[in-house]
Amino acid sequence: MTCMPKETRLWLLERARSAILHAVAAGRAPTTPDLPPTGAEVLAGCFVSLHTRAGALRGCIGTFAETRPLWQAVDEMAAAAATQDPRFPTVAARELADIVLEISALTPCKAAKPEDVLVGRDGICVARGYQRGVLLPQVATDRGWDAETFLDHTCVKAGLPANAWRDGSVQIETFTAEVFSEGNCR
Repeated sequence: MTCMPKETRLWLLERARSAILHAVAAGRAPTTPDLPPTGAEVLAGCFVSLHTRAGALRGCIGTFAETRPLWQAVDEMAAAAATQDPRFPTVAARELADIVLEISALTPCKAAKPEDVLVGRDGICVARGYQRGVLLPQVATDRGWDAETFLDHTCVKAGLPANAWRDGSVQIETFTAEVFSEGNCR
């Protein structure tokens, strides 16, 4: 995915906030889209992460499916992050002022070997059977992990032993993301 213009990133963040407002107040995402700007109409997956102003994760849901325009995926994932992340209670209307949105617009996953993982560029998806774990590129960077630690934590997220990626039984895929958030949208 090429870098989106700033106006597109800002528009997507506004859409995401609107989707959350509608989901929290009306129990559904907005149905009437504005005309999407350049970059928002591409078919792409995304993750929408909700953080408190203090930096704590408050919800994160995403999709790799490239079956709908990015703006529509953002709408759906923002609403889901606020209301369907099983790790957290539904976001209450009183919390909205304290929520900071982050969007990760994804490239398709591609098969990778452990030595291919580059911290700061790649997100990781691991799978063995029905067990699957995903960590976004910014997770390793934010925590100061090296590639092996990143792989370990992605396996744990999948419900696998931390070092499961070493035995060859785990599929490893990488992806990149254009990441932007409220207050940090350049």
